[in-house]
Amino acid sequence: MRFMMLMIPKGYEAAKPGVIPEADAVAAMMKYNEALQQSGVLITCDGLHPPSMGARVSFDTGKPVVTDGPFAEVKEVLGGYWMIEVASREEAIAWATRCPAGPNEIIEIRQMQEMADFPAEMQSELAGFEAMQAAGRR
Repeated sequence: MRFMMLMIPKGYEAAKPGVIPEADAVAAMMKYNEALQQSGVLITCDGLHPPSMGARVSFDTGKPVVTDGPFAEVKEVLGGYWMIEVASREEAIAWATRCPAGPNEIIEIRQMQEMADFPAEMQSELAGFEAMQAAGRR
């Protein structure tokens, strides 16, 4: 089972461009990432620049509208993510509880949709999706 663990740091929605975490926090996170890798569950992980450096594309009017960050109406934003492959939801939760996150951080755990999650009639509509994913990982 694949899970995405999403880091949600409170206050990051207002972070200025170029903000980076403290060196000791980076070192602790690297140890955690290495433990994920050494255990064989880590697929990928990345940190994200603050929303002030991002953009959003909305479709409220049926046409794309681009808004540059920061985004005033946003209460929570992603600071990074891990993609892991484990045997169960409980194992994903166990890994998240080992993260050296600070008191202002939350990790949301979401299971990835697999082909088997869709009804057979919908799987035909998704033909080629797994090959597309594999090609994208190269």
